[in-house]
Amino acid sequence: MKTIIEQLFSLQQIEMGPSPDSPENEKTIQRLRKSIPDPILAHYDRLLARGKAGVALVRHGVCTTCHMKLATGLCAELFHAEDIRICDICGRYLLLAPEERAAQLAPKTEDKPAEPAKAPAKPRKRKAVLETA
Repeated sequence: MKTIIEQLFSLQQIEMGPSPDSPENEKTIQRLRKSIPDPILAHYDRLLARGKAGVALVRHGVCTTCHMKLATGLCAELFHAEDIRICDICGRYLLLAPEERAAQLAPKTEDKPAEPAKAPAKPRKRKAVLETA
């Protein structure tokens, strides 16, 4: 199931797309609008009324709308998708770009060269104790 912010992004893509008035798109828009909580939808609609996108993607830790670097902790929260976050600079809802999420989830398969076997450590020589007369 898609998260609320993913549903909001889908809504944005349809509403800002080439034919939002088609009957099929209108049904999808109504279905998506019913599934999004009213306070979130109200903020989105205010941005849309000003001709701005309501959802901004985050790529490489940067908001793609205002091009400001986001805090590392905020990016981690977006990855875990536990809460909806708003960009402090431009006021848009933030969504981690799908390719970013896939890259972070993919197992790292870097071909590392095999480490050479280490020679056993040489025993330490004891220092001779000088006898004092």
